[in-house]
Amino acid sequence: MSNDPTSALEPYKIDVPQDVLDDLRDRLRNTRFFDDLDNEEEYYGLGTAYLKPFIEYWADGFDWRAQEKRLNSYSRHTVEIDGTPVHFVHVRGKGPKPTPLIVHHGWPWPGEFSYGLIGPLTDPAAYGGDPALSFDVVLPDLPGFGFSTPVGRGDLNYWKIADIMHKLMTEVLGYEKYGAAGSDYGALVTSALGHKYADSIIGLHYGHDLPPGQFTNERFWDLTDGAKIPEDASPELRADLVDFVDTYVSHVAAHMLDGSTLTHGLNDSPAGMLAWLLKRWKKWSDKRGDFDKDFPRDFILTQATIFWVTQSIGSSIRMYRNAERHRWVPSHDRRPTVEPPAGFTFLVGDHFPPGVSTPEQRIAAFENGPTRGAFNVVNVNAHMKGGHFVHYENPEAFVSDLQETFRRIH
Repeated sequence: MSNDPTSALEPYKIDVPQDVLDDLRDRLRNTRFFDDLDNEEEYYGLGTAYLKPFIEYWADGFDWRAQEKRLNSYSRHTVEIDGTPVHFVHVRGKGPKPTPLIVHHGWPWPGEFSYGLIGPLTDPAAYGGDPALSFDVVLPDLPGFGFSTPVGRGDLNYWKIADIMHKLMTEVLGYEKYGAAGSDYGALVTSALGHKYADSIIGLHYGHDLPPGQFTNERFWDLTDGAKIPEDASPELRADLVDFVDTYVSHVAAHMLDGSTLTHGLNDSPAGMLAWLLKRWKKWSDKRGDFDKDFPRDFILTQATIFWVTQSIGSSIRMYRNAERHRWVPSHDRRPTVEPPAGFTFLVGDHFPPGVSTPEQRIAAFENGPTRGAFNVVNVNAHMKGGHFVHYENPEAFVSDLQETFRRIH
């Protein structure tokens, strides 16, 4: 492998055409707001009172060009693999022997949600860490998300993306062996990689314990799988189970059963698209946190603008149903299903699993849960700070745990 595996690749610069931005501004200024009666507490979903200031600022205060300039400070490339563009950030590690590492994001949080990992992973010494635990970091937008568009094919899902990511790391970047990390939908990509390409994988690290095979149950559209709240559930557990449903069930059902129908509205209306995304970002974040403080408005609108200008909301949503339509088929029947050594970072501020309120309880829920046997576990940690967006909400914990996972492997 050469000292710089991206030396032969053309750099990629984000440069959104001005007419696309002008059209976005016109659409935002012409938003027809819903008269959202009796929804001050957002009982019925994201409220107009909360959404409207975002729309107004997006139209007449938000500076995309400033964000674009900042985003272009990262080393970016785009290649085509298996008929789809793959956009990625690649940052070389500083240290005696950096470990190649690909980091997979979730839905709806591509790109910048993971950028806080780059500095401490590539240059740990600058952050008070061990330079022997440095990494060459590859951060793709999963195909169908962000700048990894337009995909040109409608069948993509997590295990097909895993094939593409393996080619990115081995054929495009020339790494013989590499590590992989991921959370949410990216955890499924990571697991599919670890199952099929174990001989090429040094180790894995996760923000969520998702083995391959997700969304293949009979009620694939129902995260509860038809389960009712136990009659003898404590008031606290009952409240947690209700909260879990309120947090995570609606988008899976809609994406699974009516993805394209929903997309017609979201792809045409930036206000509608932002409402759909903002509800997830707000509701899925740390249940004990301050969303407006932890997720600055410019950050939120940068991500929304990327979804809008790339028209990737529909292709990202399609990933859900395609996990059921094109079901994962095991490459082998060995156990564990995902063979490479794996570590986990769990954040207790997530709304899953119900009934968990301390790091000790979160670790126990995993150790005694249905997914534990699918992995070759070498490191498990849980932290109070942060919700579902592990890479963004607690990058310090994720980096520290990931480094410890790979230290134990080596």
